[in-house]
Amino acid sequence: MSPRPYGHARRIRPSLRLAAATAVCGALLAASVLPAQAADRNPPPDPAAALRQELRELVERPDGPPGVIAVLRDGDRSEVYRAGVADVESGRPPSATDHMRIASVAKAFSGAVALSLVDRGRLSLDATIGEVLPDQPDQWHEVTLRQLLNHTSGLPDYSASQGFIDIVSENPRHHFDSRHLLDFVAEEDLEFEPGSRYQYSNSDNIAVALMAEAATGRRYETLLRELVYRPLGLTATSLPQGYRLPEPFLHGYQIDPQEGPVDVSEAVSASGAWAAGGIVSTPEDLTAFIRGYTGGALVSERTRHEQFRFIPGALSQPPGPGRTDAGLAIYRYTTRCGTVYGHTGNTPGYTQLAAATADGKRSLTFSITTQTSLTNNPELLARVRQVQEDFVCALLRG
Repeated sequence: MSPRPYGHARRIRPSLRLAAATAVCGALLAASVLPAQAADRNPPPDPAAALRQELRELVERPDGPPGVIAVLRDGDRSEVYRAGVADVESGRPPSATDHMRIASVAKAFSGAVALSLVDRGRLSLDATIGEVLPDQPDQWHEVTLRQLLNHTSGLPDYSASQGFIDIVSENPRHHFDSRHLLDFVAEEDLEFEPGSRYQYSNSDNIAVALMAEAATGRRYETLLRELVYRPLGLTATSLPQGYRLPEPFLHGYQIDPQEGPVDVSEAVSASGAWAAGGIVSTPEDLTAFIRGYTGGALVSERTRHEQFRFIPGALSQPPGPGRTDAGLAIYRYTTRCGTVYGHTGNTPGYTQLAAATADGKRSLTFSITTQTSLTNNPELLARVRQVQEDFVCALLRG
């Protein structure tokens, strides 16, 4: 049973359509914040019990998620921590094989594709949009693949454009032509000179996927299967175009103060996020991905060396645990207990963290079933980051 007396969840209603649309637009937009500082605490006598208690406290908050699941993996040993429910209708607990939207963690997948092609000589980190995608606006032609991957491109964010926002607000399930999402900002100049500063933009990863397609003549979805899913043994990961989720899935909710949790799991079409945030996976698959991706299973040491050049203080969205620095489609999270590498994400109904040590041997995936951001619930986000840091400490302490 759920620890909170919600009763049955309400399916998304027309009166809440605008709220859901606002949430997805907000999830795609970047926000600049200072990292939260977690206070040092002495390790408890029973770390596992303390971690479980922290998860229970998260779901018991009035604004908290109905469910949370975290997977710690050290070598061949996995520990699954969970609290609350995967679905408030059935009351069943979250499972590591439940499907879920991984939001901007999908950007690490597009990075994996691009860096694999760099390794194979099909792309170069210094290749420009003008060289690979000459039909894109002339003012973007000097932007390089490297700048797209570390968000220093200056490309305007299509998800912030009024045209995109209007469509999603009218119909969150609208089916976009994913390969034309950049058309929403095609008339706009760059936000700044490429390479001069960091600014998180969803347009970057759309351009990365388009460059991968142009360099190979293959669809991005095919490249994901061939270069990422198959080598890492991912069998429950996909990039859908519609709004449906495969069964079973971890239901995502929008927490309404009066009505309780509103089920928004299938409220939004993935086509509007595509390579920037549309992937569906499971905690089990996401664990396998982040271990392989961070540990260098997909690329050579030479390419990985370029990937691990970090921009100090550049934040993922939402911010992860500790202090954050940005590499090429990967972030470094420096906590009070040590360092892990990975990516975060949020979208209506879900907030995600996937991280691992540099050798890929130890990993953490942390998924909650509501969206947290600095705009919709900064207090919950701050608490989530503290809990995530405690899980990182448990991971690094073994």
